[in-house]
Amino acid sequence: MSDAYQRPRPTEQRTPETIPLGAAPRPTDPADLVERVRVALADALGGRAVGLERAGIRAVLDGGDITSADIDLTGVTVRADGAPGQAGVPGGGAAKQWRPEVVRREPGTLRRLRVDAHPLVAVDLPVDVTAEVEGLRFDWVEGSDGRVGLQPVEPSEAHPVSGHARVAVDRAGLVATARGLLTVVLQQQGVTLTGLDVDLVSRGPRAAALRVDAAIKKGMFLAARVQATASVSVDENMVLAVRDVQLASGNPIVAALLGTIRGRVEAATSRDIDLAEQLPDGVRLADVRLDVGQELVVSARLA
Repeated sequence: MSDAYQRPRPTEQRTPETIPLGAAPRPTDPADLVERVRVALADALGGRAVGLERAGIRAVLDGGDITSADIDLTGVTVRADGAPGQAGVPGGGAAKQWRPEVVRREPGTLRRLRVDAHPLVAVDLPVDVTAEVEGLRFDWVEGSDGRVGLQPVEPSEAHPVSGHARVAVDRAGLVATARGLLTVVLQQQGVTLTGLDVDLVSRGPRAAALRVDAAIKKGMFLAARVQATASVSVDENMVLAVRDVQLASGNPIVAALLGTIRGRVEAATSRDIDLAEQLPDGVRLADVRLDVGQELVVSARLA
């Protein structure tokens, strides 16, 4: 494990989004809090979740603090689109953000939050999730509209958070999902995807080599194979990088087309993703691992 990376923190203050939890006053009974959280999850997913009513949610209250909250989303399906009447959201539309005029505020701490899903199905892909975070501060806020909710308080050096997370997907399932999404995208360009092979090879605890071999067809006369390779890594500063992107095809027409987009691909992949940049004071992304086998596993630890 690497040490937590220390970096200059952003000076701008972000306003945390308030989570509405129904009519005031705030819940003082665990069962009441659980049902309000279930409705809030459904609203946040905007009708895209199926099976939330069966999700296991448990909470323990201690005055204004939440001693523990356990959310088990095993068996829940999250779709790419919303459907009217799903997940308890009238009309299936995304919930509007609640920006209350706060008339009462009470501090609290979520001492331990755990989220499990073994698995959760996201856009047809089973995803195994385990995450646990400790020391999350928040305010119970009551709005002038008579509603109550939770407003997260950003961690600080004096009040840090700690935790860990693990997300795993089956490699074959990931390829099948990629095939489906790519098929839709190519069809919009009049191109048919007739074959797809994706291979990921581990190159250490935070690196992998990617190879994609796709067979495409356009109209009656153009059929070709396209190969793409790249390397993916996360360095000791928690910066995600995609490098050495290569595009090739044995078909001279397709190879020429790939040449016209090579510059755009290189420009897009040259933008590294700083995984720690947006973390507030008190949150340190101490380690990230990328493990490749029958499953693709991403794990992280907060310090």
